[in-house]
Amino acid sequence: MAVKVVAQGTGILLVTANVGSLFEDPENLQKLWLREFYQTVHTHKPHFIALHCQEVGGKNYEASMSHVDLFVKELLSSDAMKEYNRARVYLDENYKSLEHFTALGCCYFLHETLKNIHQFDFKAKKYKKVTGKEIYSDTLESTPMLEKEKFPQDYFPGCKWSRKGFIRTRWSVADCAFDLVNIHLFHDASNLIAWETSPSVYSGTRQKAMGYVLDRISDQRFEKVPHFLFGDFNFRLDSKLVVEILCSSATMQTIRAADTNEVDKLIFREVDNDRKVVLQLEKKLFDYINQDVFRENNGIQHLEYDRELSVFKDRLHELQISFPPSYPYSEDSSQGKKYMNTRCPAWCDRILMSYSAKDLILKPENDEKAVVYDNIGPNVCMGDHKPVFLSFRIAAGAGKPIANKHKCCVVQ
Repeated sequence: MAVKVVAQGTGILLVTANVGSLFEDPENLQKLWLREFYQTVHTHKPHFIALHCQEVGGKNYEASMSHVDLFVKELLSSDAMKEYNRARVYLDENYKSLEHFTALGCCYFLHETLKNIHQFDFKAKKYKKVTGKEIYSDTLESTPMLEKEKFPQDYFPGCKWSRKGFIRTRWSVADCAFDLVNIHLFHDASNLIAWETSPSVYSGTRQKAMGYVLDRISDQRFEKVPHFLFGDFNFRLDSKLVVEILCSSATMQTIRAADTNEVDKLIFREVDNDRKVVLQLEKKLFDYINQDVFRENNGIQHLEYDRELSVFKDRLHELQISFPPSYPYSEDSSQGKKYMNTRCPAWCDRILMSYSAKDLILKPENDEKAVVYDNIGPNVCMGDHKPVFLSFRIAAGAGKPIANKHKCCVVQ
């Protein structure tokens, strides 16, 4: 896989992947996942790869961390990645530390032809040349090459700790500096609560956490540089509006729990047609009669109900989505396109950028494939989340170069 840094710029591949499912079935899912990942690398031939993972170790992380180590070892030693002779891997594996554990993993791979590459030391406030392959795990808090934070406890719904937070690294590639932020925001705990209001209470919690991250990465502690945020944002469609559209001609039946009188289930039936059930809604059930509406035309007709990012439209940019909702896919390794009936399908996994980062992206005329925003493994099982990638090129010295007089930008 010969890759040369030529006049058209430096190839960048950003990938976000919630990998929780891989460690539940490493024998089948992991092999499929890696094959599709390697194929994406082969197709786009990037010089710099950033892979941001969430839920490293899966739900039973205490038992699965050995699988994580094998997964990383495979990535670093595989024949498909042999031309990437430098790497940095940061794994938050310290699951015993409730106040710090995020289950985030950041993997960065540098092609052998890429010469001018530095990583920022947040403690020394200077860039350092990247050589060799290094893996960091357990206590990432003491690693000066990144910033890691778990969201404050009062941000968590019901103040129940969960693995949500972010990791920031800063890079200089081809004299162009930028931040890469791995992020995992809060999920919808109950479909019934999400359905009650428009927008849902959960979207408000995500909005608050997102604002916290944006403020932290743009505060006065360090020089501001362009930033890319990619991870599992858990953005959901506006559930109340989607149900209204999907069940526009249906009647609703409410079933309450006998002991608490709380709503336990909603059943939507057609008015005629033998009162056929259209949708059943429970805390963790979203069973709609026709999943194809989320697959046809890649489901993009539902993007009008994807509204959570609109609050940040003045601070963040996203390329046009043309792939189907990235979650919740079946975890059956023989099923590649089927959604589970647990949640309403949504574009949870995204790649966002500051407007200054958008300006770094080269868009050559007459080359529509120069910038690609898509999912990985559209036809095979990749776990409950399909990874999402952005492939693009940056011109040498684009944006703010590190070769300037700022004290925080001294190259070591």
